[in-house]
Amino acid sequence: MATTTKTPPGADPKQLERTGTVREIGSQAVWSLSSCKPGFGVDQLRDDNLETYWQSDGSQPHLVNIQFRRKTTVKMLCIYADYKSDESYTPSKISVRVGNNFHNLQEIRQLEMVEPSGWIHIPLLDLVNNPIRTFMIQIAVLANHQNGRDTHMRQIKVYTPVEESSIGKFPRCTTVDFMMYRSIR
Repeated sequence: MATTTKTPPGADPKQLERTGTVREIGSQAVWSLSSCKPGFGVDQLRDDNLETYWQSDGSQPHLVNIQFRRKTTVKMLCIYADYKSDESYTPSKISVRVGNNFHNLQEIRQLEMVEPSGWIHIPLLDLVNNPIRTFMIQIAVLANHQNGRDTHMRQIKVYTPVEESSIGKFPRCTTVDFMMYRSIR
């Protein structure tokens, strides 16, 4: 079982973006789901609103597929789960798989969550602790709390590392005002 870094309830992974070390790349991918109830699909999973969620509608495993157009470096997944709101809909066992397409996915992480509440950070690193490079990520919900059938996921974020400048190291810009000036145009 993989270990995860659980942040306190309300801790936002966007704080990592503000440090300038990672960037959210979920918008560059094509997202698909194994099933969903009408009005509870990909749009709700990606809308930055912790009150909305994807709700599956079918048998397990419930799948979230994230496909990139080109091989992409991915450092971390962040999943928001809230046991107090979702109870038996809350995932308890998740598998993260990567590969070039549906036919060659390999599991790189499997984790069990006990009544999660907040952002769960899942590092996606290879054997020598480098971020993985992949065309596709699949998140499979293998089990829910209290043996629930369908699942709720409130948000999923995908992060890539920000590469250092080829000219040299520049100080990290951490305020919004300076973020737009950190690259040479």
